[in-house]
Amino acid sequence: MLIEEVMTREPVCCTPETGLQEVAKMMVEHDCGEIPIVQSATNRRVLGVVTDRDIVSRVVAQGKNPLDQKAGTCMSQPVVTVRTGQSVDDCILVMEANRIRRVPVVDDAGLVRGIVSQADIAQHASNASTGELVNKVSQAGAAKS
Repeated sequence: MLIEEVMTREPVCCTPETGLQEVAKMMVEHDCGEIPIVQSATNRRVLGVVTDRDIVSRVVAQGKNPLDQKAGTCMSQPVVTVRTGQSVDDCILVMEANRIRRVPVVDDAGLVRGIVSQADIAQHASNASTGELVNKVSQAGAAKS
């Protein structure tokens, strides 16, 4: 099965200049925990991602006011991605190796086309694959996103 069959297509994105309050609102509105950061509204080349965990650990826990911060100040980079033509099994291996819960899907030009989460994998992959993914991402040391 190809990753395109399970990914959330055309996810909401932001730029490095987007305020963190707006990023948090996007997460609530779109019921997600990660927003890809792209160069601009017209150029969706992925630069990084910002997760709910990034906001908490890199801003709030550091005593910074999230209302004064931009997405670029706490984004995770370099960003780990998978390509649109890859298989779900390949995506699982990437997520396990990098201990991440979500991964942007990009085309050959590096433009964001989708995003895959553990939940997407759980809905479409075998129980064994899903269990192994959750186990490896959740091992001691905490996941990155």
